[in-house]
Formats: sequence, C-alpha cells, structure tokens
Amino acid sequence: MGDKNPIRNLRDYFKPSHEGYRNTIQLPVGNNVQWLELLPAGSITTWEDLTTRFLAQFFPPGRTAKLRNDILMFQQHHGESLSEAWTRFKDLLRKVSHHGIDLWL
Repeated sequence: MGDKNPIRNLRDYFKPSHEGYRNTIQLPVGNNVQWLELLPAGSITTWEDLTTRFLAQFFPPGRTAKLRNDILMFQQHHGESLSEAWTRFKDLLRKVSHHGIDLWL
C-alpha cells in the first residue's frame, strides 16, 4: 500500500522531476520557426547575429523603412483625441521596435 501523497522534504524539491509531464507547446504546421533550423550550423554565435538574421527574415528593409517613415511622419487625425493619437503612436512604435529613431526625436 503506497501512500499517494508521501511526505516530501526540501531536498525533494531541489531537483524537480519532469516525469509524467509532457510538452504542451505545439508549433503550428508550416510555422516560421523553421528558418532558424535551416541556417548553417554555427552561423549564429551572438545575440546580435540572431537579431540581424531574424530582422532580415521577418522585417525586410522595405517594410522597416515604411514603418519607420510612418513613425517619423505621424500626425494626429482630425477629430482624434490626444489620447487616441498617443495610443496609435505607441502601437506604431511597438510594431517596429528596431526603428533606430533616437529617443529625443
């Protein structure tokens, strides 16, 4: 007769077991993560390498330039409140966090 809830001490929690758990993360079919697996082994050695490759894959220069221009030419729409315009501007900044625009500008 085994006890289903045995008394555990701190040492039992030091190295938790993953036994009985399964990975719940499932990538969708045709996902975009596969581009990373197609890169030559050892071609990425720093975070900067990874960032450069990622941006080149998912944010081509033309798209980045358009989004950067949208930020630089931002204007409040007629009839739009300041709060709404600010929210829209912050959304633009989030879309292209690598815009490279100086904070003061």
